[in-house]
Amino acid sequence: MPTQVAEIFGIEYPIFAFTHCRDVVVAVSKAGGLGVLGAAIHTDERLEIDLQWIDAQLGDIPYGVDLMMPSNYVGAATGGMEHKALREYIPDEHRQFVEKLLADAGVPELPDHLTASKKERGLRYSQKQAKGIVDIAFAHKARFLVSALGTPPDWVTEAAHARGLYVGALAGKKKHAERHKAAGVDVIIAQSYEAGGHTGEIGGMVLIPEIVDAVAPLPVLGAGGIGNGRQMAAALALGAQGVWCGSVWLTTAESELDRMARQKLLAAGTDDTARTRSMTGKHARFLRSAWTEAWDRSDTPDPLKTPLQSVLNYHSLRRIDHAMKAPGITSESGAYQLYSYPAGQGIGAQNSVRATRDVVREMVEGYVEAIARLNEQLEG
Repeated sequence: MPTQVAEIFGIEYPIFAFTHCRDVVVAVSKAGGLGVLGAAIHTDERLEIDLQWIDAQLGDIPYGVDLMMPSNYVGAATGGMEHKALREYIPDEHRQFVEKLLADAGVPELPDHLTASKKERGLRYSQKQAKGIVDIAFAHKARFLVSALGTPPDWVTEAAHARGLYVGALAGKKKHAERHKAAGVDVIIAQSYEAGGHTGEIGGMVLIPEIVDAVAPLPVLGAGGIGNGRQMAAALALGAQGVWCGSVWLTTAESELDRMARQKLLAAGTDDTARTRSMTGKHARFLRSAWTEAWDRSDTPDPLKTPLQSVLNYHSLRRIDHAMKAPGITSESGAYQLYSYPAGQGIGAQNSVRATRDVVREMVEGYVEAIARLNEQLEG
């Protein structure tokens, strides 16, 4: 598929895979696409280990690194606040609500060996904190640096370009895409309402062509609900040069998710996700759960602004994750009911475990078949 982005990166298929799992990054890149490691929840030590491993597995095959560089968050005026200072902004009402939620569900406390760590994951919500990820990415073989949230600062784009990296950024609105283009971003990802994680309110049929027209001639990737070849063909028909997919990899054999977490995603339907502020303070699409429903009730506290909601949630979500790994857990367990994960509306089609390379192959075959059907209709 010789699209513009495929030629830029030297890849066979313009399929970009966002994932928190290094195994999926490698599998997609080896299958002809381009794996992108979501690094915002990594510690520096974990990211260094994972990128060393990816480099060793891929050699000169390209891959990317994704992080968050927002401009609007608590503490933005000073470039970001330390975690200890942020915790002082959290109201007691919110702390008590979260504690009661876990207590009512019977979620146990973390064992001592897990609470002793001073390293906190998932709290990189400032441009200052993003610098650590950027510096580590620059020291490795990543070819694509992507901002999942926010326009990359000038120093990031300039430093990436000086090292031969391309820079990408996700956009949920036309104005976001135009801001990215003005900042020197090379590839725009049009992330629609259907997508998992941080996402906006505009559907892909409207958003993708609007952004394509707004930032031309920059290449655009379509994102949101794309998990098969027909959807890929639709995105390219709307003007995209490739696709950015996330949820389709969550149920693969290589996925980072444990058995019960994967089981919950495999059982999810198209309407089993919710766009909620309960996880990060910004609207993000997650698997619907007792957690998201409790926060969205009118009689419970409103989620806090970013990154306070993540700071509040951090230890509670770790308790839920740890409980999900317990040998005796069932779908009736409180932790299972509370458990959530970023997932788009396309998760409803992911109801079997497949090898990542097979997902890529099936997407390509489905794309070819969809284009062939359209050609037959034109000729007929």
